[in-house]
Amino acid sequence: MKAVLFEKFQEAPKLSTVDDPTPAPHGVVLKVAATGVCRSDWHGWMGHDSDIDLPHVPGHELAGVVEAVGKDVKNWKVGDKVTVPFICGCGSCSECHSGNQQVCLHQEQPGFTHWGSFAEYVPIHQADLNLVALPETMDFATAASLGCRFATSFRAVIDQGKVSAGQWVAVHGCGGVGLSAVMIAAAAGANVIGVDLDPAKLTVAKDLGAVATINGRETDVPAAIREVTKGGAHVSLDALGHPVTMTNSILCLRPRGKHVQVGLMLGDHAAPAIPMPKIVGQEIELLGSHGMQAHRYGAMLEMVASGRLDPSRLVGQQITLAEAPQALMDMDKFQSVGATVITRF
Repeated sequence: MKAVLFEKFQEAPKLSTVDDPTPAPHGVVLKVAATGVCRSDWHGWMGHDSDIDLPHVPGHELAGVVEAVGKDVKNWKVGDKVTVPFICGCGSCSECHSGNQQVCLHQEQPGFTHWGSFAEYVPIHQADLNLVALPETMDFATAASLGCRFATSFRAVIDQGKVSAGQWVAVHGCGGVGLSAVMIAAAAGANVIGVDLDPAKLTVAKDLGAVATINGRETDVPAAIREVTKGGAHVSLDALGHPVTMTNSILCLRPRGKHVQVGLMLGDHAAPAIPMPKIVGQEIELLGSHGMQAHRYGAMLEMVASGRLDPSRLVGQQITLAEAPQALMDMDKFQSVGATVITRF
């Protein structure tokens, strides 16, 4: 099969021909129809993820069709249209037994713990636990964004932040994750404030339901949010993963507010200074959010089916597999409005 492969961290990936995968007894092989290019893939290519063994094929944000099925798989057959969370549970540990596959103790992640979806085919393990059936009406480019950015935002806003109607919610960073969070929080009835440095992304945030936007280049972000909200946000998300956006997110909260860290903080940003006096003095909650379980996709897909959520609006440029190496290397330099998705292999 054709795949994007890198043999050294921070060295240009190449379009290569590699062996086709075969399904494990409990797994399947998917024919990839679409896969997103995500900042997490960039972190992996940079060498920030200790799970990656070289040479490596990145890609974790995917949708496709079941191509081959392992002998122990019961719930899926060749031809099924599916997606998968980027964190796949083992099905055997205490966290999986409690329904929290997103923090599985033995989790596997396509594109990190094994070869991923920047390829014509990708293996998925523990298929009966981890695969998610897609509506026939959903196009593959939209479906690919569900596995990481959109699902991650859904869990961060709904399950971790527990956002409710009438609350003020600040979203710091209006890339793929942040714009998803704006749409989801607005659909939950919250008053959403989008924060970014790019006016074009702030315009999209307003189109997706933000009641206010703030350009971080032009103002003191926490002070501006406290003024708009008359006291601070109830929930604030760092959707980028940077010491500045994390700190702004914490400082913009009202007493007993919730900060949800969604953006990964790796490499030089792995141990940021945290404004502890604010956290202690105002009883601020700090919450992490990492992916979403396959069994929670139903709630998200119901909101899509009802029209309350429209993830197709977040799909940006559609590119070929041959264009993926450059798109991956450029992820930290420039992020386009909307998710870049590989749809031609």
